Amino acid sequence: MSDLTIVKGERTLAQRILGVFSKGFVNVALIIVALLWVIPTLGLLVTSFRTVGDSTTSGWWTVITRPAQLTLQNYVDLLSNSAITSSLVNSILIVVPATLLVVIVGALAGYAFAWMDFPGRDGLLVAVIVLLAVPLQVALIPVARLFGWLGLFGTIPGVILFHVAFGLPFAIFLLRNFFTQIPREVLEAARVDGASEWRIFSRVILPLGAPAIASLAIFQFLWTWNDLLIGLIFTNAESQPITVAIQSQLRQFGSNIDVLSTGAFVSMVIPLIVFFAFQRYFVQALLAGANK
Repeated sequence: MSDLTIVKGERTLAQRILGVFSKGFVNVALIIVALLWVIPTLGLLVTSFRTVGDSTTSGWWTVITRPAQLTLQNYVDLLSNSAITSSLVNSILIVVPATLLVVIVGALAGYAFAWMDFPGRDGLLVAVIVLLAVPLQVALIPVARLFGWLGLFGTIPGVILFHVAFGLPFAIFLLRNFFTQIPREVLEAARVDGASEWRIFSRVILPLGAPAIASLAIFQFLWTWNDLLIGLIFTNAESQPITVAIQSQLRQFGSNIDVLSTGAFVSMVIPLIVFFAFQRYFVQALLAGANK
């Protein structure tokens, strides 16, 4: 029996060759995808350190043979551009509250839908799922009229409320599904020990659901930071985020490539820092979902 098992487990030469080629194909495909993302990013980074004259007369790759063309003047000019710096602050003022509110309210609602019994729970959950299919563009005109009536049109709180409203359905759906995977015995043991619902949520649900919560925070941060449509419609010159400011610079100063490239790279590097800071939790959430 043992001999038969050994023979059965052995791989033929053809299978080994196919295995090598299949792994090689996957590696090559991943390298190509990585290069397609890294090369434009590297080009933007190099361009942000070049003068307008160098950028208009030669490609960014010429910095390999002429590194002396690199300069920090573009970033000095960016910091002196009030439109860019104020819009960068506006983006932070929009993104941070919008992300925190979606995570906090989504976690509370996800726990309620997962482990609490209350009248109309199933109907409300169906309504949340239906809201996932509602296109964002459908609400632009009604919400704009509502914000105008409330005095929120063109303000940062109005933009925050819009992002929170459209981020909550996905947040509730995601966290509710993750929280339901927590063993019921853990919650019952906590209730037997006399723990309240709030204590169970803060001491049991949040630590166990940290990977999903961190993943949601990453998604919400990236969606809100990279948003252009909502910023164009619901903000004005005083409340516009960085994406709108860069678009405005492109429209008004099409040849101002030093400001555009520098502002675009700063706008891109901040969400990258956030993603890499929380990627460990993001991978844990993916692995937890795969295992379950």
